Amino acid sequence: MRVLGVDPGLTRCGIGVVESGAGRSVGFVDVGVVRSGSDLSLERRLLAVADGVERWVARHRPDVIAVERVFSQHNVRTVMGTAQASGVVALVAARAGLPVAFHTPSEVKAAVTGEGRAGKAQVTTMVTKVLGLDAPPKPADAADALALAICHCWRSPMLDRMAEAQARAEELAAVHRARLAEARAAHQGGAPTAAEQWAAARAAADARSAGTWTAPGPAVTGDRRGNARRR
Repeated sequence: MRVLGVDPGLTRCGIGVVESGAGRSVGFVDVGVVRSGSDLSLERRLLAVADGVERWVARHRPDVIAVERVFSQHNVRTVMGTAQASGVVALVAARAGLPVAFHTPSEVKAAVTGEGRAGKAQVTTMVTKVLGLDAPPKPADAADALALAICHCWRSPMLDRMAEAQARAEELAAVHRARLAEARAAHQGGAPTAAEQWAAARAAADARSAGTWTAPGPAVTGDRRGNARRR
């Protein structure tokens, strides 16, 4: 699986491409940065990001794009720009027919370093070690993009299993709701529900085992002479 990781941003958008192998092996493919000038209008900067990411997608043809999930409670202006760039990346992926996977910074740090609160230096060190690079990737945005790609390679099997389990649970829930609706409709119409049928069958079985149960037979009436007559 080839993964293109994106650390979204308006000024610098980190891009990293890796290829997953057997087990947890991950191979380095490419790394770089897409830039947009701060003197440009917002729409032009977003266009520059989109064009740059599209070139990377066309060049490396990834199977999935991994993007950092944006959230912050501090610098709203920076978060807005990052979120806008993230949306542009998702749009580029949709146009290319590629799935997008979002990972939070803590998920990336935990996957790469084993510690969800690891610093940038620790993340960069582990990225360099995992990919067998001669030198740490620079700038930090590029290292973060590679970390995102590695994170997705390692978390993808677990995410797939969770998605399958959720789909199965939803399927079973739908079957249960359908059976419940059918039972309610039958009960409202006067017909015995499945639970009532089961209770009746259980009572009959108990009666058989106790020797008190008799099969229903034809009714017996009398004629005018008092002789018994079967219907």
